[in-house]
Amino acid sequence: MSTSEAAQRDPDAWTIGRLLNWTTEFFGERGIEPARLEAEVLLAHCRGCQRILLYTAFDEVAGEELRQRFRDLVKKRAAGTPVAYLVGKREFYSLDFEVTPDVLIPRPETEHLVMAILDHAKQQGRADAPLRVLDIGTGSGIVAICLAKHLPKSQVTAVDLSPQAIEVAKRNAAKHKVDDRVAFVKGDAYQALPADAKYDFIASNPPYVTSEEMQQLNKTVRDFEPALALDGGPEGTDVIERLIREAPERLTPTGVLAIEMSPMIATRVERLIEESPLALLPTLKDIDGHARIAQARLEG
Repeated sequence: MSTSEAAQRDPDAWTIGRLLNWTTEFFGERGIEPARLEAEVLLAHCRGCQRILLYTAFDEVAGEELRQRFRDLVKKRAAGTPVAYLVGKREFYSLDFEVTPDVLIPRPETEHLVMAILDHAKQQGRADAPLRVLDIGTGSGIVAICLAKHLPKSQVTAVDLSPQAIEVAKRNAAKHKVDDRVAFVKGDAYQALPADAKYDFIASNPPYVTSEEMQQLNKTVRDFEPALALDGGPEGTDVIERLIREAPERLTPTGVLAIEMSPMIATRVERLIEESPLALLPTLKDIDGHARIAQARLEG
């Protein structure tokens, strides 16, 4: 007897569809959104299949071992652990990246940072040139790796304070076969680099949440993701101020600095650029129309 036939004979059987529907309702009652998507991601992970294949197995009875694995993950998600940490990965810029609690979970907004650098390279007619690119605060390596993939002759340096994050990023670089062109450096921003090193593009997704806002974050973020990658100090600009202040000594004559930021601090970040030797470029907005990427280049 097939598992589908078994489900037809026993209407109370825990089929794939019933598990999904129950978990979706369970997550929704607890304010976990998007409830359906998160239920699908967890169940697909437990089955070792793509999400779409859950629907071809909708009437299949789930075995006890599968239900137990799924039950354990659902409990952890209900307690606040992010789905990305439970399944150990997150998609970014159409690539899968390993993520652990040592790194910030990739957000769609950060794709605008990657696109900003790629657009500047194309506008300068240098997308296939041997560019030198710097990624400060690399975390899981998503920005550095995506830039290396799409700027095929570039050499990318990726810096992070966390040795654990660096190890995750190294594994991601090897997975996407750019480890020969991405150098990972443990250290504090520019201080980790040779004094005379200059770059055609500097990208950063630094900590930019204000210390006050940190206390108001959803517990899934506040209690589980690394504060080092989130807390930008009282005004959210502790790291950003340093990035801007020291960038003129690190950029080549045609170089561009691009920084991801919160829309709530956009005006302050733009003012910091205007008060520096850099020329402010148009701020880029995210898909929701919020100011998201501050840009600057050397004057003249």
